[in-house]
Amino acid sequence: MTKNSHDSDVAFIQALAELLRENDLTELQVKREYGEDDSLNVRVSRVKQVVAAAQVAAAPTAGAAAPAPAAAAPAAVEDPSSHPGVVASPMVGTVYMKPEPTADNFVSVGSVVTEGQTLLIVEAMKTMNQIPAPRSGTVKRILVEDGAPVEYGAPLMIIE
Repeated sequence: MTKNSHDSDVAFIQALAELLRENDLTELQVKREYGEDDSLNVRVSRVKQVVAAAQVAAAPTAGAAAPAPAAAAPAAVEDPSSHPGVVASPMVGTVYMKPEPTADNFVSVGSVVTEGQTLLIVEAMKTMNQIPAPRSGTVKRILVEDGAPVEYGAPLMIIE
């Protein structure tokens, strides 16, 4: 494979990563055929809990040069779980951002909350557990989506 093909593969992977981000997708997989025995398989994915993180995996076949994953990977992202204003999940379950499907969210980015105010619900074993604000402040980031599964200790949002 020539240098031009390698450069075009890197540009192709960067375009896929941009498409993933712009359309709020979690995964994208493409196979690019160059000829009978020459192709490039690319899978780009990201974890929703870590905002803007992307993984790039390339599986080239016969004679294809592997693109540089670092070229498409974003700069290091701050770990939200280490932020001093993080609200972590007290249990494993499913997150609900509103009290019922037709209602408004409990909070949104920029909402001013008071200590004890309900931020969201985590459903665990058919029980709806209201998650209160541990302190008063402003919601700076929401790190989970409505209906998303969460683990114990997973960062849910940041209040400053």
